[in-house]
Amino acid sequence: MISRLAGAVARGLLVVLLVATPSLLAPVLAPDNVQVVILLALAAGALTISEYTTSSPSLFEFRAAPPFNRIRFGMLFVTVFLLALLARGGADPSSVTMFIHAIGSVVGAALDFPYSPVRLVVLMLPQDASVAQVLLVRAAAGLSCLVALVSLAVFLIAVRLKGWPLHAGDFNVWINLPTFDPTSAGDVVERLERDSRVNITLGFILPFLLPATIRSAASLSGAMTLENPQTMVWTVAAWAFLPASLFMRGMAMSRIAALIERKRKETDSAESGLVPA
Repeated sequence: MISRLAGAVARGLLVVLLVATPSLLAPVLAPDNVQVVILLALAAGALTISEYTTSSPSLFEFRAAPPFNRIRFGMLFVTVFLLALLARGGADPSSVTMFIHAIGSVVGAALDFPYSPVRLVVLMLPQDASVAQVLLVRAAAGLSCLVALVSLAVFLIAVRLKGWPLHAGDFNVWINLPTFDPTSAGDVVERLERDSRVNITLGFILPFLLPATIRSAASLSGAMTLENPQTMVWTVAAWAFLPASLFMRGMAMSRIAALIERKRKETDSAESGLVPA
């Protein structure tokens, strides 16, 4: 119980740090906005602590199947951290921010071709945006793509080489998939494979769909602009994190379906071996 509580508190503090990172590194917000960030950080931390201290899950998937959530959190944290440093470089440049900007610029320029997701992110900027702002957003998109691709590669290695999720013991569907009901209608393997295809398809579509949706919402409300460093950090981070997270979830569902199918075949083979000739 004590170890579970300590782990939950540590996770909650990391979530608080994640939410507060752009405010700590990027250009300073207005006092009212800082209060909102503090409130959101505390709420997110409290939710994480309550989720990981209970024995019965409620929201978080793959809670007992590391390193799935660790990779996802690390992907989002590294993305937000790098983008916050990138935004800070516009007001307070340093060797670190210049190095990060250089890496993002190289990757962003390589991925900035017609109809690419990076090009669509750049097109979210207004037509009168400065060249520096365009280069900054393109570098941010490049960094986000790089972190997302590395995270997907790490999870694929965990699946193929480490035997996820069985490397940590038996896989409990109820704890790790609280929203998935294995007793409902339909074969479990078929439903998992279907969910896998849906998640992977959404992972392909979202990098193209999100920029158009955000630009349409901004044109209607006029409240969102990537010229705000905080908005730029969270918008670009979400643009890269959500598709990559869906890819990981699709890969995980496919892996679980394969494990269940293999277990069924092993059980059928064992039962058939017991039948007398």
